[in-house]
Amino acid sequence: TEVRLAVHDSYDLPKETITAFESANDAKVVILKMGDGNAMLNRLILTRNEGGVADAVYGLDNNTVAKAHAAGILAAKQPASARTVVQLPHALAVDYGFVTLNYDKKWFQEKGLPLPQSLDDLTKPAYKNLLAVPNPGTSSPGLSFLLANIGGLGEKKAFEWWGKMRQNGVKATKGWSEAYYTEFTLNGGSRPLMVGYATSPAAEVYYSKGKLKTPNMGNLFLPGGVYLQVEGAAVLKNSKQPALAAKLVQYLQSPEVQQAVPTSMWMYPAVKNTPAHPALVHAGVPKSHFAPKG
Repeated sequence: TEVRLAVHDSYDLPKETITAFESANDAKVVILKMGDGNAMLNRLILTRNEGGVADAVYGLDNNTVAKAHAAGILAAKQPASARTVVQLPHALAVDYGFVTLNYDKKWFQEKGLPLPQSLDDLTKPAYKNLLAVPNPGTSSPGLSFLLANIGGLGEKKAFEWWGKMRQNGVKATKGWSEAYYTEFTLNGGSRPLMVGYATSPAAEVYYSKGKLKTPNMGNLFLPGGVYLQVEGAAVLKNSKQPALAAKLVQYLQSPEVQQAVPTSMWMYPAVKNTPAHPALVHAGVPKSHFAPKG
């Protein structure tokens, strides 16, 4: 029996975790990558009258899940959730992390430029053309960062700040991947600052396979620039296999998947009492952050 799982482009759970579910349920899981987080949601909404392009979705977050619910694309009843350290309405929480600013340590050392101490610092001439931000219209971390700006600065000041940043050469990219792999100086780009995740330095060390003992990138936890993002999974309203889709959504909270989350999704596992992964020792945890209420 085939069950289709819509995911965003950053989805990277190990194949063996999905194979285990397939064997246990005599099923075939079809992974449908649908662009960045917001792009995935938009596509699911636009195709809702076509009989459903997927049975379940993984990657809705605390920005997009309310929109998905309001658009009527989620099943009215979701399966029971495991006990989690974070909650997500209308969906089962699978992972969480912190959207923040990442910087290239070597670039700032070589240039002798002090690290910005506030978002306002980024509007100064010294930081012109240095920041890459995933587009809030298509990217879930981009939207998370924008909401952190509004939550931390207030709506009026936040949009005034964005106006100043446009004048100071901020670069909007389609998604996180474009910001990191194309624009970031660590990967040959011209921008030593980007909106990313607090776990990115840990990922850099992990993927170096022993070449790095400490990361070349760091985190900037600036007031108004840190956001708690919670991702989850849900059964879709027009699912052709609702029972199997419910099992798949619950499986994403299983120990097998939760233990794989830190080094595949580079987020923290949402289910309580999941053992801490040593790879995240280089991940930063901010003292304060913004998250929407309710």
